[in-house]
Formats: sequence, C-alpha cells, structure tokens
Amino acid sequence: MRGGEVLELISDLGGGKTNFVRGLANGMGSQDAVRSPSFTLSNQYQAGNLTLYHFDFHRLSQPGIMRNELQEILADKNAVVAVEWPGIIEEVLPAEHLVIHIRPITESSRELTFRCPDSLKYLIPSGA
Repeated sequence: MRGGEVLELISDLGGGKTNFVRGLANGMGSQDAVRSPSFTLSNQYQAGNLTLYHFDFHRLSQPGIMRNELQEILADKNAVVAVEWPGIIEEVLPAEHLVIHIRPITESSRELTFRCPDSLKYLIPSGA
C-alpha cells in the first residue's frame, strides 16, 4: 500500500473481512492487534507512515457524523481505508476504489474476487 487506497470488503457475516484486514495490516508492517470494529464502528492501525482505517457500518442506520469523519480520512494521502458494509456511506467512497468480494469455500478457505477501475491496476502486480 502507498496511501490513498480505499478497499470495499464484501462478504456475509463471518465471511472473513476482519481476517483480511488482519492480513493487510500485517503485510503493511503494523504490529497492532486487529479487532473487528462491529461495535466501535472504526479502528485504526499504524504501519510506518501509513494509517490503516477499518470501518464496519453494519449496525449503522444513519451515517451522521461518520460520513464527515470518513470524508476527512479519505482526503489523507497517508491513509489506507478498508470498509465493511459500506451501503449507508456508499456515496462518500471515491469512484476509484478496490472492491474485494470474499466468499467462504470451506471453514478455513476463502475465494477472493477483486474488481477495480483501470486507474487502479497498479494495485495488482503484472502477471498476477
């Protein structure tokens, strides 16, 4: 991650979204313990000069102040943003963001499908 990336995580409850963020934080070099933000709405993790923000809007019925907070974070070029259940704030997300569908295959395996606009192709290494 370089900063400025926005990831939309799509999966059922218990589908592996937080485990994905745990792996992302680890890959970014964060030493922080990653926890689900289901009840807190957001968590943040330091990884060098980047901050990984992890949002879960599943329990949110009105965007309220979270819309403003998210807009401020999206303007930060040192932020990487991962959003679970983004429906209520979808209009705040930039048009150019990476959508990751996580589908459980077995209890311990997942299939990940990535969708992104052409301008974000640099996120996927060539030949991958």
